[in-house]
Amino acid sequence: MENKDKIIETALDLAKDMGWAQVSLSDIARECDISMAELFDFIDDKTDILVLLGRSIDRKVLHNIGEVDSALSERDRLFDLLMERFDVLNEYREGIVAVLESFRFDPKQAIISMPHLCRSMTWMLEAAGIETHGLRGAIKVAGLTGLYLKTLRIWRDDDSVDMGKVMAALDTDLERVEGLASRFGF
Repeated sequence: MENKDKIIETALDLAKDMGWAQVSLSDIARECDISMAELFDFIDDKTDILVLLGRSIDRKVLHNIGEVDSALSERDRLFDLLMERFDVLNEYREGIVAVLESFRFDPKQAIISMPHLCRSMTWMLEAAGIETHGLRGAIKVAGLTGLYLKTLRIWRDDDSVDMGKVMAALDTDLERVEGLASRFGF
């Protein structure tokens, strides 16, 4: 296992056991059996771990989806990508839920994470064949980020195998956004 992956998994395991707010860098180094200096070579702080996690999730989604079927509508392509993203999130469910829970009590951390989440949503839009440049692109990224966060709350509480609630909410919200986008010429 690569060191970055080990750091991510260890941090998330600690988060589910202790709560993200309680996890320290020294806890992570000790559990990874590396020195603080070695940990410093990989991350600057705990937020970096979440950035690494986000990049890892993006990489897995993009790898798992491969080439998106261009015969599908943009909405269907985006639906497939986001559902794949929630499938990948399930691999880290307990740790991610612990991190999300900590954001309720430390909203500053959620705000610090927003640019990274917007970057991930840019990748999802681009993978779906949806342009993200210019003002229109920025609006699309912001809109998808909001939609994703809304759906993430449902995912947090939907521990069913088929993620039926997540699928239904995502489908409904994408339909609503598609209607708004066409009304405003996006």
